[in-house]
Amino acid sequence: MEYDVLTRARLVDEPTKSERTVRGEFVRDRARVMHSAALRRLAARTQVVGVGESDFPRTRLTHSLECAQIGRELAGSLGADPDLVDTACLAHDLGHPPFGHNGERALAEFADRFGGFEANAQSLRVLTRLEAKIVDAGGHSVGLNLTRATLDAATKYPWPRQPESPKFGCYEDDKPVFDWLRLGAIPGMKCIESQIMDWADDVAYSVHDLEDAIQAGLLSLEWLDSEPERQDLVALAREEYLDVPEAALLEALDRLREHPCWVREYDGSMRAMVALKAMTSELIGRFCGAVTRATHAAGDGRPMRRYGGSLEIPAETRAECAVLKAVAAKYVMRREETLTLQERQREQLAELLAAIATGAPDTLEPAMRAPFEVALNDAARLRVVVDQVASLTDTSALAWHQRLVS
Repeated sequence: MEYDVLTRARLVDEPTKSERTVRGEFVRDRARVMHSAALRRLAARTQVVGVGESDFPRTRLTHSLECAQIGRELAGSLGADPDLVDTACLAHDLGHPPFGHNGERALAEFADRFGGFEANAQSLRVLTRLEAKIVDAGGHSVGLNLTRATLDAATKYPWPRQPESPKFGCYEDDKPVFDWLRLGAIPGMKCIESQIMDWADDVAYSVHDLEDAIQAGLLSLEWLDSEPERQDLVALAREEYLDVPEAALLEALDRLREHPCWVREYDGSMRAMVALKAMTSELIGRFCGAVTRATHAAGDGRPMRRYGGSLEIPAETRAECAVLKAVAAKYVMRREETLTLQERQREQLAELLAAIATGAPDTLEPAMRAPFEVALNDAARLRVVVDQVASLTDTSALAWHQRLVS
């Protein structure tokens, strides 16, 4: 399927800007996401190593930029539109709240009784409602007013909330725009651009979180040479990321450990930093190269666009990626001090949500007050409270807590 008029449609028609050279629709979309306030806020939101815990940790913003670079090159190698995939990668984490997945858990608990909270569903809300750019004839925001194809590509979980899945791509009151962007799509099926974005995301955070953990002194890869550590790591990978036989994950770990790029010792010297960067590059190339070769082997040689193809991820590659995800989970996110901090952060967000809900609309930012005041019921009003807290950074969430709670 080509990128036809239907896939390039926007919620609100816009005239071409005469003072600009003619740009492709997906180039225009990319520029809108790149210049958005929502993207800038990711600079102060936790990826894995918390903001302020290290001199140069990856944040949600740097992760999104790295994801976009990986996705762009992968799209080019498969015949998908690089600008479209680039934009989807930049946009995929815009809905993540303060404190990463930990903050997501706190918001999900608060919102469970009125539709839940899911960062990917929140991303759609940011792109189509909350980010200030375009309004319709009635003066209602349509967010960045991106093309149908871009919104679809940025939707990692193309289905509404349902009991059998903890992940979902839209809330009930965003269902109309979700139905619009999914027009003509097979229910539950992801377009190829979304599949590329999803894999680029996995590659970026599995490899870069490993690099961050080593640089922060939280992990030495020589630890993984011991049998107890290997068994614990594989058990975690199987529990959290990939339910395959233990032997497949052990073999994946061994393949990584035996690779010439594997850095067993790191002392912060120039030589060690160069070696670590070389490992990062090799692993990204390994994961993307394997998928590119497998996808080409399974395809018919035509460019892969929209629903005209499927990304093929070899089982061995998926297992290696899952093992790396487990490394960051075990040695960074499950440290005792991290778990203690996360518990306190969830408490702070719960207290902040309650305080804002009690004092609203006065406790809301001006842009959030009007939606709160015209909301038809308590559920809709509480959704605005969630939107407010989800829009904050790690830093501003703590400042709001200090002002409204402490």
